[in-house]
Amino acid sequence: MDSAAHYLGFDFSTQQLKVIAVNEQLHVVYEDNVQFDKDLPEFGTQGGVHVHEDKLTVTSPVLMWLKALDCILDRMKASGFNFSKIKALSGTGQQHGSVYWRTASREVLNHLPAEQPLHIALQTCFSISDSPIWMDSSTRAECHHLEKSIGGAQVLANITGSRAYERFTGNQIAKVYKQKPKEYSQCERISLVSSFAASLFIGDYAPIDYSDGSGMNLLDIHKKTWDETCLNACAPGLKEKLGSVVPSSSVLGNVSSYHVQRYGFSPHCSVVAFTGDNPASLAGMRLEEGDIAVSLGTSDTLFLWIKDPTPALEGHIFINPVHFEDYMALLCFKNGSLMREKIRDNCSSASWEEFSNILRSTPPGNNGHIGFFFDVMEITPQVVGIHRFNAKNQKVSEFPQDVEVRALIEGQFMAKRIYAERLGYKILPQTKILATGGASCNQDILQVLSDIFNAPVHTIATANSACLGCAYRAAHGKESH
Repeated sequence: MDSAAHYLGFDFSTQQLKVIAVNEQLHVVYEDNVQFDKDLPEFGTQGGVHVHEDKLTVTSPVLMWLKALDCILDRMKASGFNFSKIKALSGTGQQHGSVYWRTASREVLNHLPAEQPLHIALQTCFSISDSPIWMDSSTRAECHHLEKSIGGAQVLANITGSRAYERFTGNQIAKVYKQKPKEYSQCERISLVSSFAASLFIGDYAPIDYSDGSGMNLLDIHKKTWDETCLNACAPGLKEKLGSVVPSSSVLGNVSSYHVQRYGFSPHCSVVAFTGDNPASLAGMRLEEGDIAVSLGTSDTLFLWIKDPTPALEGHIFINPVHFEDYMALLCFKNGSLMREKIRDNCSSASWEEFSNILRSTPPGNNGHIGFFFDVMEITPQVVGIHRFNAKNQKVSEFPQDVEVRALIEGQFMAKRIYAERLGYKILPQTKILATGGASCNQDILQVLSDIFNAPVHTIATANSACLGCAYRAAHGKESH
C-alpha cells in the first residue's frame, strides 16, 4: 500500500469540506473533514450558510471555502500524508452555488505564492464575497422571466433538462446582474462551486463540467453547449464569463506549482474535472445503465441512469458524469420518512416492528386500495393532503389500519416509478436498486420497493458517497486518458 498510487476526492458541501484518499484497489486510506461552523467560527455561519433578513436569500462566504481548503491540506501535511503518491484528484461541490471572480484574478491564480495560504493570496479576487447557494429561493421573478423568454416551462425543460428553478444558477446570475450591476460588470469569470474548487488546484480558471452545468437552466443537455437564448434572458456577456464546458471525466491538467511547492504534490498529479454533489453520488454508488439509487430519508431522492431522457415539469435531467453520452435523472419527494413515521405512530402503536408485521400480513396490491399521503406540500407532484381510493376507484375518507400502512408504502413507491418512467427511465433485465437512508434498514419496506420495480434491491452505506465518488472519478479519469 505504501508504494501504490493514491487518488484524492474533495467534497465542498454545504456544512463542511471533506477529503477522502483511496488506493488503487479503491480502499479508503485517509479521511478527514473541516466543519465550517465549528472549525471556522469567524465566518459566522449557521449550518455553513448566512440566511438573510428576507429568509429567501441564502449565501456562503467564498473565503470560508478557501480557508477550509487551507486548513484540510495543512492538517494532511502535519499528519505526514505523502502528497507525492497522489496520481490524480477530483472533487465535488454543492450544486447550484456560484462564485464571481473579479477582473484580473486569473493572473493572481496563475502566480500563487507558495508561502501564502489561499485565503490570503486570493482575498481580493471576488466581486461578490458571499456566494448564492442551492438553499436560496429569492429568484421567482427571474424564473418567470426565463420561462417566458424561452417559450414556456416545458420548452425550457426540453432544452436544459429542468423547468426554471429558483436555486438554479442562471436565475441566480440574472438576479446578481439586476441587483448588483457594478459587481457583475467587474466579474471576468463565473464558476460553479465545483469548477471554483478545481480552479484552486490547477491555478487557472477551470471549465464547468457537463453534469454540474446541467443544473443551471443554461446548458443544452443534448448539444452539450450553452443555449444562447437562455444566456441572453439571464444577463449580457454571460457566455464569455462562463467559459467552456467539458465532459465530467476530462483531465484538466496537472496540479499547479503552488501545490507542488507548498504541499509536495507530484508535478504529474492530474486534476480531473470537478462536478456537482448529486452526479458525484451516482459515481460513488457505482450505478450502471438501468440502475436506480433510492435514498429513503427525511425526503426521498432517486438517482437514475438513463439513455433516452424525456424531460418533464417535475424532476431533473443531468448529463451523466460517468458516461457523457448517457443521462442521469434526479427526483426528489419531500414527504419521506416523516410521513412514514406519522403513519407508524397512528397505525402501529409507534412501533416499526408492528409496522413491518402489518406489511408482511397484507397482500401486494392491497386488494386494490391505493393511497397518496402528502403531509406537507410535495415537490413531485405539487400537491398536499391525503388521498385514498378503494378498489372501485372511489375516494374514501379512511382505511383500516392495516390497509393504511400498505397504501402508504405502495403509494410512495408507485409514485417514484411513475415519475421515473415519465423522465425516460426503463427497467432492464439487469436493473438493480441500491437503497440507502434511514428506511433502507427495514426489509419489509424494501420488499415493497422490489415488488413495485420488479427488480432486486441491495442496501449500501453511503455516508460519503459524493466524496468517495470523486476519488473513484479521479482514478477513472486518469485511467481513461
